[in-house]
Amino acid sequence: MPKMNAAQLEAFMAQAFPQMDSLNLRVEEVRPRYLRARVVTSEKNLRPGGTIAGPTMMALADCVTYLAIMATLDHGEAAVTTNLNINFLKRPDPADLIAEARLLKLGRRLAVGDVMIYSDDGSEAADHPVAHATLTYAIPGNG
Repeated sequence: MPKMNAAQLEAFMAQAFPQMDSLNLRVEEVRPRYLRARVVTSEKNLRPGGTIAGPTMMALADCVTYLAIMATLDHGEAAVTTNLNINFLKRPDPADLIAEARLLKLGRRLAVGDVMIYSDDGSEAADHPVAHATLTYAIPGNG
């Protein structure tokens, strides 16, 4: 069972990281070592040319991985990003983004996550990712 549910994770983010409110993140599914979330996009997420800005996708990848750790570990709030690598695979249309984070490794000191980001633009192509990220987090005080 997850340590925190979707509502608890969203409440934690609102309290601990109020500056992330602009991301408009909605947690849709939580399981141990897995989290699915949506960014309800708006004009503030777009870059010139009408596509979703890279920093929005990077913030999304970072947030969903952090929340997956929070939902899995009792002391997950102490985790800090040590590496984020993202590949932008396809130009996303100005539509909601969906991210699926999986924790590939959850050790005493490090967590490694994999995030696939999709555009929820209503097309059949929505099944193809627009970005892929791998992240590593340090877990202080755990061992």
